[in-house]
Amino acid sequence: LKAQVRDLNLHTVCEEAQCPNIGECWNGGTATLMLLGDTCTRGCRFCAINTASTPPPPDAAEPFNTAVAVSGWSELNYVVLTSVDRDDLADGGAGHFALTVKLIKEMRPEMLVECLVSDFAGNVDAVSKLANSGLDVYAHNMETVRRLQPYVRDRRAGYQQSLDVLREAKRQNPRLITKTSLMLGLGERDDEIR
Repeated sequence: LKAQVRDLNLHTVCEEAQCPNIGECWNGGTATLMLLGDTCTRGCRFCAINTASTPPPPDAAEPFNTAVAVSGWSELNYVVLTSVDRDDLADGGAGHFALTVKLIKEMRPEMLVECLVSDFAGNVDAVSKLANSGLDVYAHNMETVRRLQPYVRDRRAGYQQSLDVLREAKRQNPRLITKTSLMLGLGERDDEIR
C-alpha cells in the first residue's frame, strides 16, 4: 500500500500525523487517506501536520488517483478520507471530497466511504455538497469539550460551529451516519463529557 500511495502522489494521515496505529488499521481492512495536500491552514495545538496560510493548490488528479488506488485494494473494505483544513479554498475542499467519493463509488460501489472533514468554516453549501455526495459516514471531530476549545483548537474552529456542521449534514441527508470524536486527557471533567 505504501508504494502505491507514493506512486500516485497520495498522502495518508497515518504517516503525515505520525500515528502509532498505522499497522492496526491497514491490517484490519481500513485505510485513511489525506486529501488536499499535506499542509493545513490552521494551527491546532495537538496536531503534527505542517501549517501555512497559503498551501500549494490541491492536486487536480487526486480524486481520480485516490479512486484508482482504493478500487484496487481488494483487502480493504472501508476507506476514511480526511484532510487538512483548507480555509484558503472557497468551499474548504468540499467539492474535491465529493468528486473523490463519486469516483470511488463508481469504481467500487461496495466500498464503504467515511469522510472525516473540517468544519468548512461553517459553510452550509459545502456541508450539503459533501453530505449528498454518496458517502456512507460524515465525520467531524469536536476534539475536546466546549471549555477547552480555545486552548486546543485553532481560533477559527468552534464548538458550536462543529455541532452545527454535524447537525446540517444530518439534516441534508438523514440516511447518513454522522459521528464525532473527542480526545480525552486534556483536562476535561467527567461532567463535561457526559
